Amino acid sequence: MMSRYFYFLILFSSLLFGSVLSYPQDIQAQNATQLLTQVIPSSLVLTDGEQFKTVPLDVFRQWYTPTTQITYQQKYLQEIEKPSLCPVEKMFLCQLILPRTDQSHLRILSQSILDADAIRAYLQQLAPTISTPVIEPKFTLQDGKVTTFASGQSGRVLDITTTLATIQQALIAKTGTEKFSIPLTFTTETPTTKSDDGTNFGIVELLGEGRTNFSGSPKNRIHNFTLAADQFNGLLIPPGKEFSFVEHLGDVDGEHGYLPELVIKKNVTTPEFGGGICQVSTTAFRAALNSGLKISARRNHAYPVSYYKPYGMDATIYIPKPDLQFINNTPAYILIQTAIEGQDLVFRFYGTSDGRKTTIDGPHILERGVDGSMKTTFTQKVVAADGSTLLEDKFPSNYKSPNLFPHPGQEPVFTSKPSDWSQKQWDEYKKTH
Repeated sequence: MMSRYFYFLILFSSLLFGSVLSYPQDIQAQNATQLLTQVIPSSLVLTDGEQFKTVPLDVFRQWYTPTTQITYQQKYLQEIEKPSLCPVEKMFLCQLILPRTDQSHLRILSQSILDADAIRAYLQQLAPTISTPVIEPKFTLQDGKVTTFASGQSGRVLDITTTLATIQQALIAKTGTEKFSIPLTFTTETPTTKSDDGTNFGIVELLGEGRTNFSGSPKNRIHNFTLAADQFNGLLIPPGKEFSFVEHLGDVDGEHGYLPELVIKKNVTTPEFGGGICQVSTTAFRAALNSGLKISARRNHAYPVSYYKPYGMDATIYIPKPDLQFINNTPAYILIQTAIEGQDLVFRFYGTSDGRKTTIDGPHILERGVDGSMKTTFTQKVVAADGSTLLEDKFPSNYKSPNLFPHPGQEPVFTSKPSDWSQKQWDEYKKTH
C-alpha cells in the first residue's frame, strides 16, 4: 500500500514540477563510479578462435550508461538520521508528501545500461579489418575456350547482428571484473562462379575494347596502373550484374604494392598511393561503352588530363566514391581481359553478341577557356538486332582550369583575380587559399 502511495506521489510531482527524479549530484557520481568499477571487466577480448582483438578500455567503458534511481523499500532503513535523498527537486515537497518515517526508507539503486548503438558502431568499424573478401576465380581465353588461371576463394564477413546479441548477453550475465573473452560470429560468402564452369559461359567473341595511351608516364604511375589493371584481368561479369570498379579494385595502399604518384584531391594535385589508377578506370569505361553496356555511374576528372585524350571520355575513381559502374545487359557472361600493348593500356570484353550495334558520337568540345577549362559531350547509342534502340545516353563533362589544382612546388599565390579567370573560378580559389 505504502509503495503504491509513494509512486503515486512521485508521478503527481512529476506532472507538476517536470524533471523531478533527481538527487544530490555528488551522491549520483559516487554511486555511478562504484557501479562501473564493480561491473566492467578489466579488459574485453573479441576472438574468432584463432585471432583476437582487445577492445580499448576507453571504448569499452562507453558501452555502459550508468544510471541511478531512488526507490521506496519498506524493509530498507537508512543509517543516517536526516536523509537528503528526496527524489524531487523542491526539497520542501518531501516534507509535504512523505512522512519523516517514510523518507528513511528511500534507497539509491545503481545499474548500468548497455548501449547497443555504441557496440554496433564499434563492430562496424572493426568488420573491415577482420573480414576477408570473396575472391572470384579468374579466367582466360585459350584456343577459343575459357579456362581458369586463378581459383576462387570463399570469404568471411562479420555478422554484426549476431555478434552484438552475443556481447550483450555475455556482459549482462557477467559478474566479475577479470579479463573477459567473447566469440565473434562470421558468415561465409562463396564466389558467384565456380572454377570449373569455364565451358558453360558461352563466351565466344569480342564485344568491344577500350584503349588509352600512357606515353610520358613516370615509372611509379606505370607501376600503379599495371598493378591495378591486373586486378581486373580474367574477371567475369554475370548477365544482369552491375559491375563496380571500386569493389573489384580492392585496397590501394603501400601494403598492397602501390607507390606514391600524383592524384587530384581537394583542389591540389598531390602524391598519394595509387596515383594513375584512373588510367585503368578510363580504359574500362571505354570498353564498356564500345561493348554497348549500360553505364550506371561515371564522373569526369576535375580538369582535362592529357593521358585521357580525346577529352570527354574519361572516368575518375577514388575509394569509396566516385565509382565507375556499368551493367552487363547482354544475355551471357562477359570476360574481361587486360593487356599493355606498346604505350597503350587495353581492356577487351568477350561474351556472346545478341546482334546489337554501338555507335559513339563525339566527344565534341562545346567550350574551351584560355585557362584550360573545357566542356565536352558525347552520345552512346546502342541499337538491337531488330532495329529498336536499347540505349541512347549522353555523357557531358565539365572540366575546371588546371590552374585551380597546382602541382607540388607550383602553387601560385594570387591576391587578385587573374584576367583569364571567371568570377566562379576566383570564388572557388579564395575558398581554399
